[in-house]
Amino acid sequence: MSDIPVYMVVNLHVKDASEYRIYEKGFFPILKKYGGTFITYDDNTQTLEGDPRNGRMIIFSFPSEKRAKEWYADEDYQALSKHRWAGTETQFLTMIHGLPPRG
Repeated sequence: MSDIPVYMVVNLHVKDASEYRIYEKGFFPILKKYGGTFITYDDNTQTLEGDPRNGRMIIFSFPSEKRAKEWYADEDYQALSKHRWAGTETQFLTMIHGLPPRG
């Protein structure tokens, strides 16, 4: 694992807004704890090719794969995720590696 940044891409459908709000409120402090940066979300994406993805798309990043995996394994994050699991149907949570620096 190197210091190449990674990007997290999430697609989910909110089923229970109150459960999901609990998750959202606790998400940002834990994200920051691991150097994560929230980039954006969109509830109205447009698919130009392939099968459309409905629901919310979310993008955030970490400075490295190591920090992303530490975030995901964090005990507090896993406890908080119970609210996401209860409040949404997650289609995917995918880690995408950034490009290494060009020399």
